[in-house]
Amino acid sequence: MIKVMIIDDSAVVRATLSQILSNENGFEVIGTASDPLIALKKLETLEPDVITLDIEMPRMDGISFLKQIMSTRPIPIVICSSMAEDGSANAINAMQFGAVEMIKKPQVGTKKFLEESKIHICDAIKAAYMSKGRLHKISIAPSQKPVMPANISPTGMPVQPKLSADVMLAKATPAQMVLDTTEKVVVVGASTGGTEALRVFLEMLPADAPGMVIVQHMPENFTRSFAERLNGLCKVKVSEAKDGDSVIRGHVLIAPGNKHTLLKRRGAFYYVEVKDGPLVSRHRPSVDVLFRSASRYAGKNAVGVIMTGMGDDGAKGMLEMHEMGAYNIAQDEKSCVVFGMPAEAIKAGAADIVLPLQDIAEEVLRRSR
Repeated sequence: MIKVMIIDDSAVVRATLSQILSNENGFEVIGTASDPLIALKKLETLEPDVITLDIEMPRMDGISFLKQIMSTRPIPIVICSSMAEDGSANAINAMQFGAVEMIKKPQVGTKKFLEESKIHICDAIKAAYMSKGRLHKISIAPSQKPVMPANISPTGMPVQPKLSADVMLAKATPAQMVLDTTEKVVVVGASTGGTEALRVFLEMLPADAPGMVIVQHMPENFTRSFAERLNGLCKVKVSEAKDGDSVIRGHVLIAPGNKHTLLKRRGAFYYVEVKDGPLVSRHRPSVDVLFRSASRYAGKNAVGVIMTGMGDDGAKGMLEMHEMGAYNIAQDEKSCVVFGMPAEAIKAGAADIVLPLQDIAEEVLRRSR
């Protein structure tokens, strides 16, 4: 049983989350609190495995609570916040202080949203629970949904089927691959723990690094703040991808939350297509979609990187890249927060090399020359 504590000033949210978790196998709500000061008092006797935490609350805000907890008694924390637009930068900062997962609440209709998102919520808490013991490595993490064994949840409720990249783009064949360029392009996929891994990776790249497209599982409206933060830290330019953006040297494009991002080519020039579509591998954006597009339009010119994350999104797409001649890198288990996505890619035979995080940038540059 994963023991959960819920901290939110909304009685509706506390009651709804409590009901959702109580009705699911494997969870036990051991306490709730309407503000962080009450929570701190209860934590003197309670030992939760995971805490769900709002950001805007009375008496003490969630960020201050998070700093205090992570400096004295680290506990996996899932941010459950409506601060998705004006407050998105604050939410990013909160996760930099140690929050593990993110659930975006709407400003209105919160109860209905939470009820409809129960699988997402449960999976976020599971992912947070899996990060125990590695909290020092986490600054921000996206929502992540693990693979479900069937289309029925433990409570008997139907869940959305797990679709493949076929719904977005047909699989490439060698006969279709006619390249008018030898310019290398890099595609990267990451999830739980990926924002910190991406920071380390991108900070090591020179200003003239090969053009790059990244899918990091993250909610809508958070990817822009994430890209802006990285842009201020790195030599390369980092921005949230827009439909039609060119993929050029020295520029890294981050797939926007809730949109699929595909690599495309027009003659010798690469660009991205940002578009709506169903969840693929239960994600939008999906790493599988990006990697399939790279296999189709870049082939042997592509370098693929798969980083820390829960689930298997990206494993199939990376195998398709491998089959089309791309060179693929997987992050090793020791440096991963969650060794899920890289493990699946390695198991599928999609990775050409397995490296610790600190060595990936050098290998990308070496293979891109």
